[in-house]
Amino acid sequence: MDLRAELLKSIWYAFTALDVEKSGKVSKSQLKVLSHNLYTVLCIPHDPVALEEHFRDDDDGPVSSQGYMPYLNKYILDKVEEGAFVKEDFDELCWTLTAKKNYKPDRNGNSVVSHKDAFKLWCLFNFLSEDKYPLVMVPDEVEYLLKKICTAMNVELNSCELEDYLSQEPQGQGGLTVWQFLDMVNSGRFLRGIEQEAISMAVEEVYQEVIEDVLKQGYLWKKGQLRRNWSERWFMLKPSVLSYYMSEERKEKKGSIALDKHCCVEVLPDRDGKRCMFCVKTSSRTYEMSASDTRQRQEWTLAIQTAIRLQAEGKKSLHKDLKQKRREQREQREQRKAAKEEEMQRLKQLQEEKERKLQELELLKEAQRQAEILLQEEEQRRRQQHEEMQRTLEIQLQEAEQARASMQAEMVLKEAEAERQRKRILELEDMQESLQEALQQEVKARQDEEAVRYAQARLLAEEEEKLKQLMKLKEEQEEYIIKTQREKQVLKLEMENKNKCLEEAQKQLEEVRVNRQRVDQDVMAAQQKLRQASTNVKHWNVQMNRLMHPIRPGDKRTNSSGVFTGYPPLLSRRDSSLKVKQRVEDKGSDLVRQNSKENVSNGGNSSMLPSPDADTMATEPTN
Repeated sequence: MDLRAELLKSIWYAFTALDVEKSGKVSKSQLKVLSHNLYTVLCIPHDPVALEEHFRDDDDGPVSSQGYMPYLNKYILDKVEEGAFVKEDFDELCWTLTAKKNYKPDRNGNSVVSHKDAFKLWCLFNFLSEDKYPLVMVPDEVEYLLKKICTAMNVELNSCELEDYLSQEPQGQGGLTVWQFLDMVNSGRFLRGIEQEAISMAVEEVYQEVIEDVLKQGYLWKKGQLRRNWSERWFMLKPSVLSYYMSEERKEKKGSIALDKHCCVEVLPDRDGKRCMFCVKTSSRTYEMSASDTRQRQEWTLAIQTAIRLQAEGKKSLHKDLKQKRREQREQREQRKAAKEEEMQRLKQLQEEKERKLQELELLKEAQRQAEILLQEEEQRRRQQHEEMQRTLEIQLQEAEQARASMQAEMVLKEAEAERQRKRILELEDMQESLQEALQQEVKARQDEEAVRYAQARLLAEEEEKLKQLMKLKEEQEEYIIKTQREKQVLKLEMENKNKCLEEAQKQLEEVRVNRQRVDQDVMAAQQKLRQASTNVKHWNVQMNRLMHPIRPGDKRTNSSGVFTGYPPLLSRRDSSLKVKQRVEDKGSDLVRQNSKENVSNGGNSSMLPSPDADTMATEPTN
């Protein structure tokens, strides 16, 4: 804190004391008197012209602090020189102006501190207060000052009681004004049971230490330079000088020791009947001194070393340095506190964000539960569809069973027809002799054969048309099967994605598969029986076709089974489709039956029977 700031604090109290109406403005006549007094106490040459010019009566109204500051800076503060005036006289002037209005001691004379001690406390307050207006002293500085005073009286301060007092004050947390501070001290709450004289001595000691920069003072024995005798002197140590007087009243100064960064202090051994000796070495002389005891010697050597350190660092006041360090510590503490509050705020925001995310997670879980419910409903619907499809397949299997039964009935009818054909073959064997005469009518038989071939070609065209329809039906069936397989694959993929929820459905599907395999086995058994029946029908057709071949000259008759050995089997290939084969066999049977009727109607004329070539052509398209 520089000299200008210190002076402004005291002047601020004087200005506010003159502001009777508390409007922030003071009359010009009062400011003129104040400025004249400031000239006097600050030892500045008076400038009556500037004073009268600035405070002319033709201006309207009083002057505010902002209006007074330009004059104060230009004509007073800029001309102040440190050391050219007595700082205590300046403070006493400002105190006198402000104490009349604001300081209210106990009228009964029960105040803890005297008026002079109140002035010193006011000066200490100005020194330790913050550089902000209105001036206040923060709680840390209040505690520091009270501790200094209590320490000077060898009394311990009750910090808890001080914190309670500050917490009860409306503005105690932000700081105390000087009048609140003086009221607190005069209340005796923290200095109860202590005499006023002890308090006055403690205040004086703290005042000298803090305001007058007295690092230490007390009696020491000093060795003279010329006479070399020992004399007891009252020493006063300041950061730049160590002065000594005849007595503690400091009326007669005997000399001083200038301190700088080149000085040093050393402890000396006891000699010349003196103990606890030490010396201060300067660039020009060595001063030998003796303390009353070892503790005093240690305190003096440490204090002198502190003064030398301040000179080396270029600092003029120890307590200004300590005050600055305490202020920096408070600022750092405030910054840490603000950072901690910011961190707490950030943690609170993170906690709120976490709670919000937890709420969102709960909403997501609820949505997931709803989705699972919908999925279960969808799965139930699909299971129902699957059951309906299974029932439809069962109905189709029943229809297939019915179709198989009808086919078996048709096979029975075919077997009966085959039996009739066998009887007819026997009749044809009896007419073999009459067939010998049919050789003469071969030309006519050839013509009949051409007619039969034409009829067979027409039948083959019809069979090809029906075969195309059958292949088209087969392709549609394959496309339906492929479509069904694709749907089944899509369903399977959906079921795999939801396999955890479809375990029961898989079990039911497994049962359906087992039933289906059982039905497939039944169908395969039925197909095997159908193939066996088809083989039997083909066998009988072969036998019938062999019996229907005409007997040529030179051919030999077969054995009693009725089969001619001179002709190979007519049906050499198998049909790939059972239904096509059955249709061809039915048509072949109808043709044989028709030819038999024609032969009977023609009186056993053998020339009407079809030749082996015609039968071969009739059976080849079935391949």
